[in-house]
Amino acid sequence: MDTAATPETFAPVRLSAGYKFIWGLAALGTSLVSGTYGALLPIFYQDYLGLQARWIGIASAIYAVWNALNDPLFGYITDSTRSRRGRRIPYMRYTAPFLGLTFILVWLAPARAGQVALFWWMLVTMLLYDTCYTIVGLVYSALLPEVSESDAERNHLQISASLFGLLGFLLGFIIPEMFRPKAGTSPSFLPLQVSMVAVGVVSALLVIATTLKVKERPEFYRVDQPLPLKEAIRYTFTSKSFLLLVSQNFMSILMQSLVVGMLFYLADYVLRMSAILLLAAVFIPLFIGVPMTPLIRRRFGVAGAQQLLLLVAGIALVLITVVPNPLIPVCLAVAGFGLAGPQTLTNVLFAQVADEDELRSGVRREGAFFGVNALLTKPAQSVALALIPFILEVTGFVTREAHGGQVYLDQPASALFGIKALIGLIPGVALIIGAAILHWFPLQGRYLAEVQERVLRLHAEKHARL
Repeated sequence: MDTAATPETFAPVRLSAGYKFIWGLAALGTSLVSGTYGALLPIFYQDYLGLQARWIGIASAIYAVWNALNDPLFGYITDSTRSRRGRRIPYMRYTAPFLGLTFILVWLAPARAGQVALFWWMLVTMLLYDTCYTIVGLVYSALLPEVSESDAERNHLQISASLFGLLGFLLGFIIPEMFRPKAGTSPSFLPLQVSMVAVGVVSALLVIATTLKVKERPEFYRVDQPLPLKEAIRYTFTSKSFLLLVSQNFMSILMQSLVVGMLFYLADYVLRMSAILLLAAVFIPLFIGVPMTPLIRRRFGVAGAQQLLLLVAGIALVLITVVPNPLIPVCLAVAGFGLAGPQTLTNVLFAQVADEDELRSGVRREGAFFGVNALLTKPAQSVALALIPFILEVTGFVTREAHGGQVYLDQPASALFGIKALIGLIPGVALIIGAAILHWFPLQGRYLAEVQERVLRLHAEKHARL
C-alpha cells in the first residue's frame, strides 16, 4: 500500500497489483466454505439425512436469533479494539483455524441418529460455524473502506475479492458435486466428509495468508477514539443512506440464498442435467460481468450501476418460471451477468456510507455498519433456509430419503413449479424491489463528490496527527 496523503495533496491511497491479488485470497477462503455451506446444507440435512422440515425450520429460527446478536456485537468490538497490531487483523487471523474446524463439524452428523439428535447436531454446528464466519467475514468487509478513499481503488479491490470469491463459490458447488452420493449408488457419506475436511483446512490457510500481507492504517486505531455504545447505535440508525442500502442488500441476500440453495434441485429434478453445466451458465457470465463493473460505474455511478444490474438479474430470474425448460440456462446466464452488481458494488456502497458517517461521528465505524447490516440481512438466509423445505413439502416434493435413498425423478408438476419459483420468481422479484429502493439512496452526484472531498481532508488531518 502506498504512503497516505499529506494535508496539501488530499490524494486517496493507491494500491499495488500485488496487494490487490493478496487481498482476494481471503475471499477465496471464505467463499469456499460459505459456497459449499449454502449449496449443500439444505439437500444434505433434508434430502440425504431425512431431517424433517419442521426441525430445519426450528433450527433456522434459532440461527436467525443468534445472527441478530453476534454480528453487531462483533462489529462494535472490532471498532472499539485498540492494539499495536490493529483493531481488525488479529481477529481475522486467529479465528480462521476455528472457522475451518467448525465448518468440518457441520458435515460429520451421525446419519442414523434420529430426528432429535440430527436437529441438535445441525443447530449447534451451524451456530459455531456462523460465529466464526461472522468474525472473519465482518472484519474482511470492514477493512475495505479504510484502506483507500477512492471508489476506483475500492472497486478494484472488490473485483479481486469477487473473482476469487466466485472461484470459491464455484468450487463450493463442484466439490460437493464430485463427492456427494449419486442416484443408484450406495448412500455413503465418507467421500463427501473427507472432501469437507480438505475444504475447511484450505479455507483457513487462505484467510491467514491475507492477514500476513494486509496492514491496517494506524490513524484509524491510534487517532480515532471509540464511540460509546449508545452514541454508536444512534449514529448507525439515523443514517438514511445506511438504512436504504441495508434494505436493498436484504433482497440481494435473500436472492443469493435461494438461488444457491436450489441449483442442485433444479439440476436433479427439473432439467435432469449435470449441476456443473448450470454452474457454468451462471458463473461464466458472472466472471465476465465482474471486471466490467468499472465501465458501468464510470457511466452511471456506483448506485446507478447497482440499480441497472439488479434489474437485469431480477427480470431474468423471474422469466425462469415461465419459459420452456431448455431456455432456463439462458435466463440463468443473463442473471449471472447482472449479479456482478451485488457481487462487486455493494461493499463499495457501504464504504461510501462509512465515509459519510465519519464526517458526522468523527471516527471510522465500518465494523458497526457491516455488523448491523448482517443483523438486518442475515435473517434473509434463515428465511431462505426455512422457505425451501416448506415450499417443497407444500408442493408435494418427494425426498430421496422417503424413496429408499434413491432420487425420485418423477416429481409432481406442483413440485417442479415450486423449484422454479424458489430459484426464479421469488429471488427475481426481490432483486427488482432492491433496485427500486436505491432510487432514494442519497450518496449520488454532487452530494457524493462533496462527501468524498471532505473525507480526504479529514484523513489527511488524522494522518498528520500521528
